[in-house]
Amino acid sequence: MQAQDFTRRTLELVGWSLLVETYRAGATYYTTVSSADAGARFARGEAASREESERIALEKAEKWLGQTRRFPGSDAVKKPQ
Repeated sequence: MQAQDFTRRTLELVGWSLLVETYRAGATYYTTVSSADAGARFARGEAASREESERIALEKAEKWLGQTRRFPGSDAVKKPQ
């Protein structure tokens, strides 16, 4: 089975820069969310539609990022302008 309808985009969620990748394999869409800075994948979604798959993955990402501690002066934290 070959991946089709591949998309990659960046966005900001709760102050973090993220990379969202979605593709279709067969009748199922898969989404992965990773940190744009570190490249660590930490949330996934799987559904029959692209929108639903991305919604599931982004909800998980928002939950995990909301629980992440931030330290002052860290390069991984985007400073407010």
